[in-house]
Formats: sequence, C-alpha cells, structure tokens
Amino acid sequence: MGDWPEGWTRGDRRGEEPSPDDRTQIMPRDSVPRRPSSGTRKPLPRREEYGAPPEAPTREYGRDRVPEPPRRTTSAAAPGGATPRTAGGGGRRTGQGGQGGSGGGGFRPPRRTSSGGSRPRVSGRTVRRGLLVALVALLVLGVAGFVTLDSKLHRIDALADYDGRPAETPGQDWLLVGSDSRKGLSAEDRKKLATGRAAGQRTDTMMLLHIPEGSGRPTLVSLPRDSYVSIPGKGRNKLNAAYTLGGPKLLARTVETVTGIRLDRYMEIGFAGFVGIVDAIGGVELCPKESIKDPKAGLNLKKGCQVMDGPTALGYVRTRATARADLDRVKRQRQFFAAVVSQATSPGVLLNPFRSVPLAFSAADAVSLDGSAHVHNLAGLAFAMGDGPITTTVPVASTPTLPGVGSVVQWDRARALRLFEALAADREVPKDVLVTN
Repeated sequence: MGDWPEGWTRGDRRGEEPSPDDRTQIMPRDSVPRRPSSGTRKPLPRREEYGAPPEAPTREYGRDRVPEPPRRTTSAAAPGGATPRTAGGGGRRTGQGGQGGSGGGGFRPPRRTSSGGSRPRVSGRTVRRGLLVALVALLVLGVAGFVTLDSKLHRIDALADYDGRPAETPGQDWLLVGSDSRKGLSAEDRKKLATGRAAGQRTDTMMLLHIPEGSGRPTLVSLPRDSYVSIPGKGRNKLNAAYTLGGPKLLARTVETVTGIRLDRYMEIGFAGFVGIVDAIGGVELCPKESIKDPKAGLNLKKGCQVMDGPTALGYVRTRATARADLDRVKRQRQFFAAVVSQATSPGVLLNPFRSVPLAFSAADAVSLDGSAHVHNLAGLAFAMGDGPITTTVPVASTPTLPGVGSVVQWDRARALRLFEALAADREVPKDVLVTN
C-alpha cells in the first residue's frame, strides 16, 4: 500500500487503502477528529468551522424590523441546477390563488369541493333570478291548468229567469244534484256497480247548500226525492219528478218556488263521476252504525268505521235497505258528501300531486255546472265545506202513501218555513228546526 498524503487520515477504513473516490470524501485531519478506538461515535464538527448560515432577510413594518419567514422550496430540484421556485414569493402562482407577491407572506391553499375543483360563488342576483324564473313557471302552469280544467267542465242551462222568481238573497246558494245517469258506464261497469239498466235520467240526491257571506259555517239541507211538492205547470208530485218532466231547469225552478231562495249555482254528478272522484282521493272513511246488505245496490257492509272505495261508497249512498228507507239514505248522503269534501281539501291530498291532479281532472270531467260557473266556483265550494257544514233535513211531518203517486214525504210546513227564511236572510238556523237523525 502507498503512503497517505500529508494531512489525510483513513477515518473508519482501517487496514484498507483508499480509492480515489474515497480520498475525495475524506475530511481534513484538523476538521474531523479521529474516532476513538473504543468504538464510540465521533462528535459532530463545530458549527463555526462550517460557518454560520446567512441572516434571514427582513421586512419593515412601520418602525420595527420583522424577520421574513424562510421560504420553502419544492421537494424536487429544478432541472439544470436552477434554483427551485419558492411557495410564497415571486407573485401569484397560476391556479393556486395564493397570497404571493414581492412582499412574501404565507401561501394559503384554495378551498376545494368534494370533486376537487374550486367552490363556485353564487351571487344574490343569481338566486333572485332563479326564484323569479320558478315563480313565472308556476304561474304559467297554474294558468294553463286552470284553462284546461275549465274547458273540461260540462255546462247545463239550469238557472233561468221567469216571472215571480225570488229576489237575490245574501250569501251563496247551491243546488247539488246526484243523478242516476248511466252515461259513461259500460255493460260491465253497470253490472259491477249494480246500477241496473234503467233508461232515462232521474235524481237520487238533492241537497241545498247555503254558504254565508261572513265567517259562519255553511248549512247543508237534504231535500228528500220523495218530497210531495208543487211543480210549476205540472201539479203536485214527488220532487224528483220535476227532473224527469223538465230536466235541470224545471227542478231548479221547483226548488226556488218551494223554498223561496234564489239559487246562485247548480251542480250535478252522475254515477260514473261519483266513483271516479272517490277513487281519485284514495277512498273515503265512513262509519255505518249498522250492517247493511243490499244485493240491488251491490252492498254488503259491516258496521263500524272503514275506508270505502268508489263502488262501495256508491252503494252506500244509494241503498234504501234500512228501517227508514229514504230518510236514512239522505242522512248517509250528507255524511258522505261532507266526508268527500273534507278528504279532498286535506293537506294529504292537496299537497300530493299524485292525488290532487287526478282529483282535479276527475272532478272537472265528472260534474256539470250551470252556464256561468267556472273552476274557481267549484274550488270555493270545496273550501267552504272544508271546516264541516251544519247538516240537516227538511223537517218532515208524515210519510203517507197516496193513490197514483205512492209513498211520499210531506214537510212540516211551519218548521220548514222557518228554516228557509233563516237561510234566505243569511241568519243562523234555529236549533229547534234542525233535523240530524
């Protein structure tokens, strides 16, 4: 082995001749102390031997000199030995949104969304514009729906002027008629609903609804179809005969004549429309107090509360297979009508488009209104009934059987007169004339 050059030592490589590469890495003897032979670790060189790091540059803020924080460099060296870019200086870095610049400062990373991009800023003007577009769209849809529904309504020339017609009375008075029309029913439907094959058209249900001008409750009065009354130009007969003899117009005139109340609106519904409305609201809950079995009406009910579908509800309001026959039926009809309106105006139906939209179109297609009525009149009727009306039947004196006419219902004239006078004057009906059974 050759001799070592002057001032160099082998370090830890004892017994070996250093290679040229090794020699370039060996420190001078006076800078690196020799490791003790005991095998302990060599002490690090003194700091002053390597020289102190340069003093950090400072920035002036007012009168104080504040040291500038050290700049961080990237982990990878720039190609070609160039100085790496710093994270804080040199101006704003593209795509990072940092707070760089000649003055330095810290680097603040941008906010990131879950997708990795920057979160977009939504201005108040954009929000207001979106709300305005939504409101306009709803308005357009509402107007279009109103026009469509109004065009589907069937109109009937039921209310007409004539000599001796009662004067206008306060409030609003409707004549609600349920006919036994089979229009729209196929042979299979008639068999399923047990409606029979009767020709022509008669009235099964007649009710007078008075809606007061103020905040009072509406009053719903059943007019039994067998009521024995005077029909203008036809003599005395059952009330439903007026419809058979002269249609809606003669029926409306007969009701105005015997009650002294001028009608403002007329609404009629047949069997098919009846079933469609009940099914559109998902059925109606009724509580019969006794079991009813009537093959003629296709009905076999147990007593107690239950949800009835369209065909079952139709049989329930048509049947006369109970002790008081027609008088029991008009009571069930009032209960049913109030229950349907209450269900139709409930939040569960109105706020559910899968219920409210089919209901609106079923009602528009099912009912017939007088010539001057529109969809908003029908909606007003429904909401007026929403809180629950006062229900009653015209006070009855007797139910005799008359030759050539059959079983009829004769009104208690004194009590009936007081009832209709209160409605005509838009006053509360005296409790002693209300019939609830």
